[in-house]
Amino acid sequence: MRRPRRTTAVLVSAGAVLLASTAVALATPAGAAAAGCSVNYGVSSQWQEGFGANVSITNLGDAVSSWTLTWSYGAGQTVTQAWNATVTQSGAAVTAKNVSYNGGIATNGTVSFGFNGSWSGSNPAPTSFALNGVTCTGDTTPTTPPPTTPPPTTPPPTTPPPNGPADITVNSATRYQTVDGFGAAQSIWGSAWSTAETQTLVGMGANQLGLSIVRTGLSPVSSEWATHVNSLKTAKSSGSNVKILASPWTAPAAWKTNNSRVNGGKLRTDYYDDYANHLNSYVQYMRGQGVTIDVTSVQNEPDWHPDYDSMDWSGTELRTFVRDQGTKVQNTKLMVAEAVNLNYNFTDPTLNDSTARNNIGYIGGHLYGTEDSGRLRPYNLAEQHNKPVWMTEWNLHAADGGGSNIWGNPANTAVWNETLDDIMRTVHKSMEANWSAYIWWYGKRYYSFIGDGESAYGTVAGAPLKRGYAFSQYAKYVRPGYQRVALTKSSKASPLEVTAYQGDGKITLVILNRSNSAVNNAVIQAPQNVTRAEHYLTSQNANAASQPTSVNGGQATINVGARSISTLVFTL
Repeated sequence: MRRPRRTTAVLVSAGAVLLASTAVALATPAGAAAAGCSVNYGVSSQWQEGFGANVSITNLGDAVSSWTLTWSYGAGQTVTQAWNATVTQSGAAVTAKNVSYNGGIATNGTVSFGFNGSWSGSNPAPTSFALNGVTCTGDTTPTTPPPTTPPPTTPPPTTPPPNGPADITVNSATRYQTVDGFGAAQSIWGSAWSTAETQTLVGMGANQLGLSIVRTGLSPVSSEWATHVNSLKTAKSSGSNVKILASPWTAPAAWKTNNSRVNGGKLRTDYYDDYANHLNSYVQYMRGQGVTIDVTSVQNEPDWHPDYDSMDWSGTELRTFVRDQGTKVQNTKLMVAEAVNLNYNFTDPTLNDSTARNNIGYIGGHLYGTEDSGRLRPYNLAEQHNKPVWMTEWNLHAADGGGSNIWGNPANTAVWNETLDDIMRTVHKSMEANWSAYIWWYGKRYYSFIGDGESAYGTVAGAPLKRGYAFSQYAKYVRPGYQRVALTKSSKASPLEVTAYQGDGKITLVILNRSNSAVNNAVIQAPQNVTRAEHYLTSQNANAASQPTSVNGGQATINVGARSISTLVFTL
């Protein structure tokens, strides 16, 4: 089981794009300590449908503790996010007011603030301002000419006035593994997921979990293959780039040394070709049903022989099988060996044989005892030969003890502690180990991602569970094909366990805070300006809930709650 960019009155040089500031003389506002006040409005960067602007009010006087600046946009621009001021908008009218921190009170006669906004078609500077109700209009002609060459097609990596020193800095120049996905298994011996259950597990909508891998059992009896066809077709059509992994627990009994499906037993060598054809027949059957089996394992847990479906292999036997028979299994990629604790003895022989190695696509392994054995780390031999490592099974639900009715209670402390400290921690460590996939055991079970309705455990069949929402912080936002990238942390961020990923024009960070203290006003620095930032958090009291996020050019400021897992998504 177990975005092209457009600019207005810009100067383009050396990778920087600047829109000339508009200086407007202002009458002395109420509360100002000196006359001759002026406003400097400047667009610091601009991209398709978005821009960043900085505004300063000078000669204001040091004693001013309250100010309001208003202006009107003539081209439909809209302020979306602001820093160092409270900025609101009604139609074309924009109002900026001081805040009680960082620029709210004049320093050396100056206050400043900034914001991001959206625009379409043109982005002219405002033609008039009013400070504390006193209106002043002035020359708004930019001091630099329009560009004589087309602007770059992508936003420049400018750095607007920051929120402050970054607590987490993403370095996308350093890249690690490509992610294949996050998933769970169907029932291996029971009934299939319903259409609605499958959509909840793989869908990308509200209260859906976004799994991108579904593991299914490859029965030794071909008459059982139809059981999961509809759910697998639903997964492929309802999800986004969902991959299917098929894992066999045993060959047909007659092909084994113990003439039984259970209690281990080896595949007889004179049936190696039959077993290869058996695996191929399953893949082609599913293909005929409209289901692509992306990955086919040779064997689930070849090092475990329990009193249920199982089959024993050694590492050299697996090497021999994939070397001599692997090419017979078509339209899929083979995997070895799904050993209980990623025991290298079951995969090194294949990786060290060039013919066998060329016949496989993936290395698989389970998480039972893997961390204790020191193998929850990069698998250097697999990396050397460009074979992605998938963690294909783990199952832990020690929190239920004797079977108390706790799993249907989303605020249960024991359930949340196990989910955060064991399950989510190992997902994080698996990603840091350069593994490309993490697949939990059953997706539908009282201790898993959606409930199974067992009355003793208090779950509702098909309803998302706390563990599912937590897992979705990875699955839903780190999509297949994203690449993990480097990051650095400040001492403030030291309690946080963080991985970062880039793909689809996004940078995504998954943040675990397993400490008992929140990390508030954490500044996250992206490698370039961003158009939007979204923050979602799951904790004992929240389920993938949207959180407030402040954006300034390439930075976002977020609050990371205590005992939580959250995801920050930058759209570049």
